[in-house]
Amino acid sequence: MSILPGATRQSFVGRDLRHRTLDGHYFKFCDFRGADLRGASLRGARFAGCDLRDADLRDADLSYAQFSYVSTHDPEYGRTDVTGVRWDGAILRDVTAKRVIGWPDDLSAPGVTTS
Repeated sequence: MSILPGATRQSFVGRDLRHRTLDGHYFKFCDFRGADLRGASLRGARFAGCDLRDADLRDADLSYAQFSYVSTHDPEYGRTDVTGVRWDGAILRDVTAKRVIGWPDDLSAPGVTTS
């Protein structure tokens, strides 16, 4: 499956994306619910208004990734949701998370910027 660098409103629900290289990709309003991204390289990837609930990001490289929102008429709409994501072993160097739903407190460590 080919994934374009600028995906908008794409569904990756339950997809097997293990060990894929998606460095620098921009995802806007994409659905990754239950996707398997174990070991994927997502360096510098940007997720804006995406649904990542229950995705598996174990051992993924998320260095410099950004999790953010899309400004809409409704302040609750357009936020990225990471509720239930499995983060074990993920590399989170210099990750930015702004107005993200479900961001775990234990991921707010040095090098991770949240607001």
